[in-house]
Amino acid sequence: MKSEKNKIYFASDFHLGDSKSFNENAKREIKIVKWLEKIKSNAKELYLVGDTFDFWYEYNHVVPKGNYRFFSKIIELIENSTDVFFITGNHDLWMNRYIENEIGAKVKDEMLISINNKKIFITHGDEIHNKKFSYKFIKFLFKSKFCQVLFSLIHPTIAFSIAKVWSNASRKKNDSILTDNQKIHDPLVKFCKSKNKISKNDYYIFGHLHSPKIKTVDNFTYVNLGDWINHNTYAVFEKDRIMLKEFIS
Repeated sequence: MKSEKNKIYFASDFHLGDSKSFNENAKREIKIVKWLEKIKSNAKELYLVGDTFDFWYEYNHVVPKGNYRFFSKIIELIENSTDVFFITGNHDLWMNRYIENEIGAKVKDEMLISINNKKIFITHGDEIHNKKFSYKFIKFLFKSKFCQVLFSLIHPTIAFSIAKVWSNASRKKNDSILTDNQKIHDPLVKFCKSKNKISKNDYYIFGHLHSPKIKTVDNFTYVNLGDWINHNTYAVFEKDRIMLKEFIS
């Protein structure tokens, strides 16, 4: 008997393709693929909430190498009637046509969805957490078409090398700040409180912090998905509530 697809899954910060050892990255990819295989039979929708890749850029005829097992499993889920959404993060904000046209998933910057009369706001959270002007200005430049056109003029080998250095520096800087110190969640929780005064939502789901947490605040629930570098955590919506879980392979 075929399983009913009645669960909604959320995960973030896989950082596939980071420049640590090939074997370490391959082990993480295999672990993620095992999790995707586990949820395949009952996943109605899957939301990957940013930094799925440590770096991503699409030339017209070139995309980052690797991730074959991961993409194959995503395609398998889609062909098995699971709707898959990629939310852009600060490491993979240049996701575009390849993900949608070749893989068949949808790419969004943020989403507001409704499931069983529960309203769920989803975004990576980096721009909310880091309010420094310098960060917002750099993010604005990176999101501009002009900047992307300039980057496309660089030979892929050189461009990807530059991007890897920047990505590693960014991740190491964040790793030194984004520890399990619970205060790092405060800016995101503050944002939720402010937003809920204007438009009430039942759940707010973020990534970015690499620190898994679920907390009921006032009349909403704050969820941070953690990561798959240290925690292997994800969230699942079943019936009328979201739970935060750890995948143990």
